[in-house]
Amino acid sequence: MIEILSTGPLCSVQDLGRRGYRQIGVSVSGAMDALALQVANVMVGNEAGAAGLEVTTFPFRARFHAQTLVAVTGAGCLASVGERAMPPWWCIEVQPGDVLTLKPSGTGARAYVAIAGGIDVPEVLHSRSTDIKVGFGGFDGRCVRKGDMLSVGAIAAIGAKPTRGFGVRPPDTALALTEWQNARRGRAVTHVRVLRGPDYDAFRDDALADFWGSAWKVTPDSNRIGYRLRGPEIRLREPLDLLSHGIVPGVVQVPPAGQPIVMMSDAQTSGGYPIVGTVIEADMWRLAQTPIGAEVVFHEIDVGQAVAASDAVAAWVARIGRARWTAI
Repeated sequence: MIEILSTGPLCSVQDLGRRGYRQIGVSVSGAMDALALQVANVMVGNEAGAAGLEVTTFPFRARFHAQTLVAVTGAGCLASVGERAMPPWWCIEVQPGDVLTLKPSGTGARAYVAIAGGIDVPEVLHSRSTDIKVGFGGFDGRCVRKGDMLSVGAIAAIGAKPTRGFGVRPPDTALALTEWQNARRGRAVTHVRVLRGPDYDAFRDDALADFWGSAWKVTPDSNRIGYRLRGPEIRLREPLDLLSHGIVPGVVQVPPAGQPIVMMSDAQTSGGYPIVGTVIEADMWRLAQTPIGAEVVFHEIDVGQAVAASDAVAAWVARIGRARWTAI
């Protein structure tokens, strides 16, 4: 069991999402930074899609009631178990009564906590993710709060316990986009790669130049449904009437005001705004870790480059899985 001692709002149980139900209006949900959750699960010996905790506001404190492994990934928060400090992206063995504490450090937006065996809550539509806006799945269909007791599942066969702590390089260094990051050194800018959307040619040439050339600020009304961005107005060549159509996380819609919205994990399943582009899945974790007020820059790539980016992420996670055994 895990006992929640303190937490702010929006701490929830998440896995990799509720897929296959968008046709009936059910959002994917799941971890905003799916990569961080996958790696945390691999580090503790779980299947990559096991349920963990997504921590968005700090401080967070939880007590463990049994010996187990815990990994903390995602935002570079200040983590500790009792008096022992945990480096970022680290896995450690805990004993009954140990308390995990996460404090903000000013980098990243969300931390992920994985426990060997995974958080054991009932599956709803084949997922343990919390759909916060609708109120089902996860722990009683809500965010966790002080006093909650969370059950932990049985440790999988692959979950042999390391006898000492170990960690991995965070993806912002292991998967760095150095070509663009070096060009804007000294500024807190998130770089993400984007494919052209179905309505790309409906936008004015100057608007498209602004879309690619601007640093877009993440506004305070951003959330798990969508990131609202502020910058130059992105205008159409002429008014465009569209029927509502299916959308997925990563889609960049442009409402009449001309300010883009990037759809995130809890995005609705359909919409009628024109789509200028789609953030590739391999870079969604970068957006998920972009805090309010920070800037985002878009870079155009093609389908082949998008596939290569996904392959690079998968290869990195696989290397972590193989390397994990050296810590046992």
